[in-house]
Parts: sequence; structure tokens; C-alpha cells
Amino acid sequence: MGYWKSTVVPKFKKIFEKNNTKKIAAAEACKSFDESKEEYTKQFEEKKTELQTKVIEIYEASATEIKEIVKGPKDVSLKKNASGVTKFLEELSKIEFPGSKPVHEACSKFGPTLVQGPVFFVFEKVSSFIVVEEKETKDKDVGVETVAEEKKEEVVAESEVKAPEEVAVAPVEEVAAPVEPPKA
Repeated sequence: MGYWKSTVVPKFKKIFEKNNTKKIAAAEACKSFDESKEEYTKQFEEKKTELQTKVIEIYEASATEIKEIVKGPKDVSLKKNASGVTKFLEELSKIEFPGSKPVHEACSKFGPTLVQGPVFFVFEKVSSFIVVEEKETKDKDVGVETVAEEKKEEVVAESEVKAPEEVAVAPVEEVAAPVEPPKA
């Protein structure tokens, strides 16, 4: 038991103390970010038009996992793709996307899972550009949608034309009962 107390327990304490200090520092970073959210939102609204094309370029160049996280944030995928998230935030901070620089710094120090709130805030702002882009492409592809609708109408029209046919029943001829072989 002396070995346990002198060697193993101090190592466990050291491990848990590091995690606690890291979590506390990450919580402080999240708190300071939360206090600045209004300012970042104002900056975002002011720079919205000039940032849109840059953000879309960065988004299109990113991996599909990152695109999924931006569209609909999921905690598990954030943890699995920590390096991709950090890289995406780095690209956003290069174009001076509001709030991305402090979030990128926090992600680099603590990891994206410990600063989820700020990460999701930035991703929410980025996704506002992405949703607008998808709607615009749908408006441009109206011709494709009308062709698809016409095909659906044709299928419906064909199914209505092919109504069940009445089957003429032929008279059944009477068949004699089978003859049983004589019993021996």
C-alpha cells in the first residue's frame, strides 16, 4: 500500500489537476467570449456583404465533415474533427471574421470540445451565409425543378390512364369428378 500512495496516487492527482486547470481556463475563455458576443454580432452585420464571398470560398474548400458541422453542429463530430475545426477557424481568422480569432486561439490551447459555445456561435454566423447561398442556387435551378415536376405529373397521368382492366371470365367447363381406383 505504501507504493500505491507514494507512486500511483500522485500521478493520478497530477493528471486530474491538469484537466481541471485546462477546463477552468477554457471556461474563462468562453465567459469572456460570451461578454463580447454583442460586439461580434455588430461587426458581423457591418461586414456581412464583404465577408460573404470569402466565407463561401473557405467553406467550399473545407472537408465534408466540417461542412456538416457548420450546417448542423454536433458535439460528437466536433470532437472527432478537432484538427479540421481548428484549421477552419484559422482560415476564418485570416479574413478577420468577427470573433473567429479569439475562438481559434482558444481552440488551439484547449481544443474545440472545451470551447463549444464560442465555436458554435462562429459556425452559426458562417451558416447564415451558406443557407443564403443554397437558396440562391435553388432559385437559379427553377428550370430543373419544373422539369422534375413535369415528370412527376407524367407518371401520375400514366398511372391514371392504366386503370385496372376488366377481365372477361370464360365459362368454366364442367369437369367430371376424378375416378378413384378400385379397392383391392
